[in-house]
Amino acid sequence: MKALVVGASGATGRLVVKQLLERGVEVNAIVRSLDALADDPNLYIIQASVDKLTSSEMAVHIKDCNAVVSCLGHNLTFKGIFGHPRLLVTDTVQGICNAIKSNDSGDAIKVILMNTTGNSNRDIPEIPPLSQRIVIAILRVLLPPHVDNEKAADFLRTQIGQNDNAIEWVAVRPDALSDEKEVTEYNVHISPLRNAIFDSGTTSRVNVGNFITELILNESVWLKWKGQMPVIYNRA
Repeated sequence: MKALVVGASGATGRLVVKQLLERGVEVNAIVRSLDALADDPNLYIIQASVDKLTSSEMAVHIKDCNAVVSCLGHNLTFKGIFGHPRLLVTDTVQGICNAIKSNDSGDAIKVILMNTTGNSNRDIPEIPPLSQRIVIAILRVLLPPHVDNEKAADFLRTQIGQNDNAIEWVAVRPDALSDEKEVTEYNVHISPLRNAIFDSGTTSRVNVGNFITELILNESVWLKWKGQMPVIYNRA
C-alpha cells in the first residue's frame, strides 16, 4: 500500500503521515521544507510548492499510489488568507485528479480531501441553521479560503461524481480542530449534528489522521463513506 500526502508538513498532515507509516504504508510526502518530517525508510519526501507542480510532475509522484490525501490549507496570515493562489486547495485537487487520469493505472485511486463542517454537502442536501447560513454567506465574500474549501469539495461531487472509473473520493469534515497526543474515541456522521459557527464540536487532529488512515486501509470503512462528506467529532 502506498499513499501520496499533500500538505504533509501541516499540523494535521504530519499526523496523517505518522499514522500511515506506523501502519506500514509507504508514503510520498510533498513538503516545503526537507526538515518538516522525521526520517523513515518508508517515507519519500518531495520538497516542492504544490501550486508550482505541473500535471506531469504530479503524475510521477502519484504513480504506484493507491491513495492520495490532501491536508492542504491556507496559512493564517494576511498573505495566506487574501493572497494568491486563492484556490490553492481546489486547483491542487483538480491537478491530482487530472494526474490520476493521465496515469490510467486501471485501478480506482482513493482521493481523500480534508474539508470543514462549515461546508455543506449539497448532494444530500443539507440545510444548516439559519444563523450558520448567514455567517457562511458573509465568509464567502470576506474570506477566500472558505470559498476554496467549498469549490474543492464541489469539484469532487460534481466533476468526479459517484461513478468515475479512475477515482473514488471522500471529503472528511472535522469540526473545530484541537491538538491531542493520542487517538481517542470519535464518532462519524453523514452530516453535522451541530451549528458549525455558534455551537461547534471538537475534533482532534490525531483523530482526523486516524480516520483518514482507516479510510485508506479498511475497505469496509471506505465502502461506507466513499462519495460522501462524513463529519467527525470527538466522542464526549
